[in-house]
Amino acid sequence: MLKEMIKQLHAGLKPQDAKERFKQVLEGISPLEIAKVEQELVEEGIPREEVQRLCEVHLEVFKERLEKPNVDEHNPINVLMEEHKILLQLLGKLKDVVDDVRKEGEAEFSNLRITELGGLVKSLLDAERHYLREENVLFPILEKHGITEPPAIMWMEHDRIRSEKKRLQNLIEKCKVMEFHEFQKQLGESAQYLAKVLESHISKENDILFPMALRVVTEQEWEKAVVEFDEIGYCSFTPKDAILKLSKKVSEKPEIERAPEGLIRFETGTLSKDELEAIINALPVDITFVDEKDAVRYFNKAEGRIFVRTKSVIGRKVQQCHPQKSVHVVNRILDSFRTGKRNVAEFWIQTGGRLVHIRYFAVRDKAGKYLGTIEVTQDITEIKKIEGERRLLDWEE
Repeated sequence: MLKEMIKQLHAGLKPQDAKERFKQVLEGISPLEIAKVEQELVEEGIPREEVQRLCEVHLEVFKERLEKPNVDEHNPINVLMEEHKILLQLLGKLKDVVDDVRKEGEAEFSNLRITELGGLVKSLLDAERHYLREENVLFPILEKHGITEPPAIMWMEHDRIRSEKKRLQNLIEKCKVMEFHEFQKQLGESAQYLAKVLESHISKENDILFPMALRVVTEQEWEKAVVEFDEIGYCSFTPKDAILKLSKKVSEKPEIERAPEGLIRFETGTLSKDELEAIINALPVDITFVDEKDAVRYFNKAEGRIFVRTKSVIGRKVQQCHPQKSVHVVNRILDSFRTGKRNVAEFWIQTGGRLVHIRYFAVRDKAGKYLGTIEVTQDITEIKKIEGERRLLDWEE
């Protein structure tokens, strides 16, 4: 019945009529049930864009019946919701300033006003890490619980918000070279659209997505989410007390997962030996690793290596792999890495009509102990020619 109601909304049924017609269905409705129905509709062929377009209509029908979530202050959702409050405050200030600008004459429009607008938009742009935490931490967790469409729709909205914020920023930057009345018109339209999209988006996340997450995500998953939230970082406006409360969520001794047989467990995933070797060899760079005793321990077999390497160099001192005249420089680099004075050394040379970039990186463990040096060599001739941009959507077979 719930699915039938949503289908009728898509067919044009007015929200108020839906509330009356499906009153019984709406009693005790949960965000999880709404998400599952919307997901099934996408699987049955309704375009995701159509579901996104009518999310506001769905929310209008459900909102009165949904319970407000009781969010623990040590939960990652609390940080996201606190950031939502501040984003709405920033949005309110932006609307007030834009309204003032639209009432002003050109003579009254000062650099101070431009700075004020630019500062508000900059603060809104600084919400990027808020979206990155949702897209890279919360959404993958929900997907593991079989909830795929709501995160996908929210990500689509993130991109719309990003695009509109950049449009607003570009408009403010160009205001001095635009006809003033045209600037006022475009500023009002852009700010109004951003406000509509962002307010609606925040409402959907607060009322549907977050309560749904609180129902399905486990305590252990939340603890891992806290660590990943910290890795991505926070916005300039994230309340510090919310971050401090969040840090108390992490267990002192996190459980170490054992890798399945035949796989190597890394901090960020698992790989088989064959996969790992194939990945390193697929990189368009020559890689050589020298251990803490200056012995060559490993090199990859990238296609079209720039510098020749043979297995006979394994175990050989790196100093013996360089001409005598440059050994003193090699030693200086290694000593600076070993003492912690430097972490990177880079050079570039012309060879065979190609520009080759050679970089050395100190390799250290989590405690900062020196483990060795990695040499990375790359032909950057074609990279140097790149101009403009080519996005993922521009790719063609």
